[in-house]
Amino acid sequence: MAESQLSIETFATIDEIVRIANVAVAKAQEESRRMGVPNVYSFNGHIHYETPAGELSASDPFRSGTKTTEQSVGNGAADNADSNG
Repeated sequence: MAESQLSIETFATIDEIVRIANVAVAKAQEESRRMGVPNVYSFNGHIHYETPAGELSASDPFRSGTKTTEQSVGNGAADNADSNG
């Protein structure tokens, strides 16, 4: 079996980066849910949308005419900036 070319420190750094990325993704998903924006996932090349109930649907919720307004998106960004700074 071939030995790894990466040091234990490199593996630890990669592990930390993945942990930070997972936390960031979870925060982004929660913010989308709070703002009523569906989270979109790809499984085996097929797009799925998370419904407000938390279920997955293959139907695009924006095709039915539901749109996010610029005002609500703008307010969400301002709220996020205020809470972070």
